[in-house]
Amino acid sequence: MHVAIAGNIGAGKTTLTEMLSNHYGWEPHYEDVLKNPYLDDFYERMERWSFNLQIYFLNSRFNQMIECSNNKKDTIQDRTIYEDANIFAPNLLSMGLMTNRDFKNYESIFKTLKSFVKDPDLLIYLRSNIPNLVDQIHKRGRDYENSISIEYLSRLNERYEAWIQSYDKSNLLIIDVDNIDFVENNEDFESIINKIDSKIS
Repeated sequence: MHVAIAGNIGAGKTTLTEMLSNHYGWEPHYEDVLKNPYLDDFYERMERWSFNLQIYFLNSRFNQMIECSNNKKDTIQDRTIYEDANIFAPNLLSMGLMTNRDFKNYESIFKTLKSFVKDPDLLIYLRSNIPNLVDQIHKRGRDYENSISIEYLSRLNERYEAWIQSYDKSNLLIIDVDNIDFVENNEDFESIINKIDSKIS
């Protein structure tokens, strides 16, 4: 079984991935942020490094999804290949931070790669409003995220909501994380577990 977690920057994907991996014994696949050679440069000059960053993430997540498909163990993935193609890259294009030429090239590569991957069995979408996202981003204190604007997060949130409304590739579980604390409150985490169990049973 392959479970994937989707959500905006700061929604809690990585933390929940780790907690669910520990609870169920699923093998985790995390978003590559520490070794990503473009991330710092991207947040300093988005228009210069947007294409490079998106291609790096596309390749990284494609390889993860291939690993998940071939793995004999149950797996859980922090963000999917579909979020880059349906949310991040189109957002960069609309903000004038990626050229139309680069976007078409990216889109063509994505269409080729997606034909080789299997959709996750369950997608968990973490829904959050902007104040909560900003709060969580500040709490984790990653230097390269200091320059993320509220406008950028808001645009991503709008695209996430539009994408999730038409998502039909697999079973879907939407969790509103604004009014829960699944890290500190065990009842909130157990509530998530119960919802997942009902989806995968």
